[in-house]
Amino acid sequence: MDIFSTGDTAWVLICTILVLLMSIPAIAFFYGGLSKRKNVLNTMFLSFIAFAIVSVIWVIYGYSFAFGSDISGFIGAPANLLLQGIGIDSLSGSIPEILFIVFQLAFAGLTAALVSGGIVGRMKTKAWILFIVLWVTFAYIPIAHWVWGGGWLMQMGALDFAGGTVVHINSGITALAAAIVLGKRKDTSLLPHNLGYAVLGAGLLWFGWMGFNGGSGLAADGLAANAILVSNIAAAIALIVWTALDTYIVGKPTVLGAISGAVAGLVAITPAAGFVDVSGALVIGAVASLVSYAAIYYLKPKLGYDDALDVFGIHGMSGIWGAIATGIFATPLINEAAGLLYGNPEQLLIQILSVVVTLVYSFVVSYVIAKVLDKAMGGIRVEEHEEVTGLDTNLHEESAYNLH
Repeated sequence: MDIFSTGDTAWVLICTILVLLMSIPAIAFFYGGLSKRKNVLNTMFLSFIAFAIVSVIWVIYGYSFAFGSDISGFIGAPANLLLQGIGIDSLSGSIPEILFIVFQLAFAGLTAALVSGGIVGRMKTKAWILFIVLWVTFAYIPIAHWVWGGGWLMQMGALDFAGGTVVHINSGITALAAAIVLGKRKDTSLLPHNLGYAVLGAGLLWFGWMGFNGGSGLAADGLAANAILVSNIAAAIALIVWTALDTYIVGKPTVLGAISGAVAGLVAITPAAGFVDVSGALVIGAVASLVSYAAIYYLKPKLGYDDALDVFGIHGMSGIWGAIATGIFATPLINEAAGLLYGNPEQLLIQILSVVVTLVYSFVVSYVIAKVLDKAMGGIRVEEHEEVTGLDTNLHEESAYNLH
């Protein structure tokens, strides 16, 4: 029987606000600072409009299909469309169900906002809006149900404490698919126009991530405290390792590298935060920087895709590593589940399966959606002159810096 807890409710309320902080200003500043000056407003707008669209979809049918009663392991039953039948006194465990709904809404909106980093500077606004509507419906919602809503991966025992597969692998591979359909930018250089914005965004992400991971147990308890501790440790060691890589390979530490490392560490620890201890977090964070660094500076140039702000390189690759690492380092001393190092090699196989399924399904769905829209709209990419002169001026008739 569910019993209401004021303490758990207060904690998840705080965590929900922290995830909202990540979803809107943090991502907007992080991506906006990394973009070119001529596209900063459009880049920020992509995050805001994506979050707004997902928010509306979530309360109309998203929550019901993601977390409704399971139908054959694939999707939830549409019993609570427009949240009908869910009152303010309805409970989900020890918290109001309506709070769980908005907590999950923030996760869904953040995932959509993350995708935008792969397509900045070259996608039509109408195309982006339609893409998000279709993507959240046919990619995010089913995967959320499979992993968190009682679907077949959850039934199999896949572990994803706060969104390694659902959020980060999903957003990373989606950004890659969309970038491939769009094609390379005219100018593929990554020259952040305002690194200070990006640092502010990264700092807000690090701060908000404590609610992202710390709130995913839906209780104010030791598990939440452990999730915050290991999340911070993973970010810290990842930042240090990336800085060391820059110093060794480039010859000097870079601020962009430092914040990239911190985000990679936070991504990697996300699926494991409720299952590993500090020793596991140190390894997960350190390896995350190695994996993402290799993806950005070696894999990306070799394969030739133009994921503008390296959503796949950081969120996709560190998400993959984190999900697999959960199957290695999960310790029953934290949360009952045991990984490879604690005598359960089957968990590692389940984690690998969940990674492969998410990668394949999300890539195929995202690619098909982008391709169909491209054909139906006569192209989803902006005109060449708009791309060259900047989307802020051409699509919005606005400027981020009115300096005379």
